Amino acid sequence: MSAVVIVGGGLAGGAAAAWLAREGAAPLLLERESEPRHKICGEFLSAEAQAHLTALGLDVAALGGAPMSRVRLVSGRRAAEVALPFPALGLTRLRLDDALLEHARAQGAAVDRGVQVRTVTCAGLQTSAGDMAPDLVLLASGKHEVRGAKRDTARSLQGLIGFKQHYRVSAAVRDALSGYIELILFDGGYAGLQLVEGGIANLCLLVRRERFEAVGRRWDDLFEALLAEPHLARRLGDAEAVLERPLTIADVPYGFLHRPSADDQPNLYRLGDQAAVIPSFTGDGMSIALHSGRLAARAVLEGGRPAAYHARLRRDVARPVRLATRLQRALEGFGRHAALTGLSLAPGALGLLAAWTRIPAPALRRAGV
Repeated sequence: MSAVVIVGGGLAGGAAAAWLAREGAAPLLLERESEPRHKICGEFLSAEAQAHLTALGLDVAALGGAPMSRVRLVSGRRAAEVALPFPALGLTRLRLDDALLEHARAQGAAVDRGVQVRTVTCAGLQTSAGDMAPDLVLLASGKHEVRGAKRDTARSLQGLIGFKQHYRVSAAVRDALSGYIELILFDGGYAGLQLVEGGIANLCLLVRRERFEAVGRRWDDLFEALLAEPHLARRLGDAEAVLERPLTIADVPYGFLHRPSADDQPNLYRLGDQAAVIPSFTGDGMSIALHSGRLAARAVLEGGRPAAYHARLRRDVARPVRLATRLQRALEGFGRHAALTGLSLAPGALGLLAAWTRIPAPALRRAGV
């Protein structure tokens, strides 16, 4: 068995596997899903995320993502827009994660799909395929907790429910969305809307639990309520849902940052959402996931210690995570109309917020990106 086992085949796990494999480390990656699947995600691939993938040798352009260069913030009948501070792509996680895993496999990583890791201990892993005792474990299970290695999320944001659905939209709506990511504020939450490959529109939203309960705790009722928003009615009023049912997840610990401590398992590296969860309004969780994969792989190859890796990652991502969390709290506290009024008076602030909630350039350079 490999001396290094990676738990989870998302962006963090796939990147770590590919980086390790290209240096001859031959890791084993365990992915719980037997086939590629859609995931709840804004599917916004920033310039930093693209740079990580390019450095890894993945041809991002060949994946067919939809280019974006502007952001439009909408509340009711009012809107403000500004150029993004970087070029971005809309790309489904189904296509991206699968391409990254295949790339890792081509580099020499072993990828076992359909294997669920049930427990992590200092002695090893208990999985649906049997017990394992690797020297090192890279925990990249995303939003899924694993027994024995649960995150301390007490100080994170609470009470939010996430939804995602893909839509086939009219040619007129595709034209209106082309080149844009739209952020739509509504009472009790916000949504992101953008094109991904194939001209499909991705709607990903966060809603307060009390708002969801107020409309009857059913997606159909929530979506009908969202169509009372003039902008969403124009965009999605006659759209056709692509996924059989929307994806949903509750109580994502936005604002979580792993703090290294003496209680950490000495052979366990935390990657991606297991190390840091950035709010999605301005955050870039995909870039953080890829960055953590790069740093973890480098630490393993250089014989470093998990504690030093966790401290390095925390220094790299603490500012964007904390700033995005403060913005999330401010948005909930001041309300959507006040937020839009402020950004209308200073539209350049939207671009600055997008830049400030990214991984700083010096950290990217240290990672070789």
